[in-house]
Amino acid sequence: MKTLIESTYARATLDAHGVATLTIQGAKSLNILGSPVIADLTQALALLAQNSEIRVLILRGSGDKAFVAGANIVEMSALTRATAEHFIKGLRDLCEGVRRTPVPVIARIPGWALGGGLELATACDIRIASRTAQFGMPEVKVGIPSVIHAALLPRLIGQGRADWLLLTGELIDAETALAWGLVNQVVDHPVLDDTIESLARSLCALGPAALRQQKTLLRRWETLPLAAAIDDSVTEFGKAFETGEPQRFMGEFARAKAAR
Repeated sequence: MKTLIESTYARATLDAHGVATLTIQGAKSLNILGSPVIADLTQALALLAQNSEIRVLILRGSGDKAFVAGANIVEMSALTRATAEHFIKGLRDLCEGVRRTPVPVIARIPGWALGGGLELATACDIRIASRTAQFGMPEVKVGIPSVIHAALLPRLIGQGRADWLLLTGELIDAETALAWGLVNQVVDHPVLDDTIESLARSLCALGPAALRQQKTLLRRWETLPLAAAIDDSVTEFGKAFETGEPQRFMGEFARAKAAR
């Protein structure tokens, strides 16, 4: 295991398979997002995005109480309009850093994922949760609206469910989150890390260029009209044949089929 980044609030490692893990550290047991934590993580993501060795990124907090239990309410309680906008722009940039990471990002969710923490999880490509995890957007209960990447929720779980989460501020459990499509998989806590590791290894077995292309397309499809998205993908399909990966993987498939 190689250490890529070691800072006050962020630690990143890379294993021999190309699986990187970015861990929030030093933010207490609930991995609360204050301004220094946000800045450290954003900088770490920018560095990781430039590393061609990385095939998959796992994003996690320290310990098992929470993925991230929200933004720092003590810090936010002292904000003015101007400083509030500066604070939320920082959190926006962090979530966008996750969304724009060129490889698949898996969120490890062992416990609480609340407010800004749920937005950070939503910015990931895949979310795997422990059966004991809890999810919510409780901002309205502390006098603020849910903003920035809460905007992803209607398209992810549907308008009605997003309305309920954002307007009531109530929590849902992991099974409900799975049924709503908020998470991709729910497992018993003792096998959470093994499940994530198995998925990460399976992604590493795929063509790295194809995975990066696919993530690029997924992000572009979010903003393009359907017809434009379909046409836009023709060029990417052609580009794939310049990487050598189709020839390699299709050749292996054809040889295995011929051998049967």
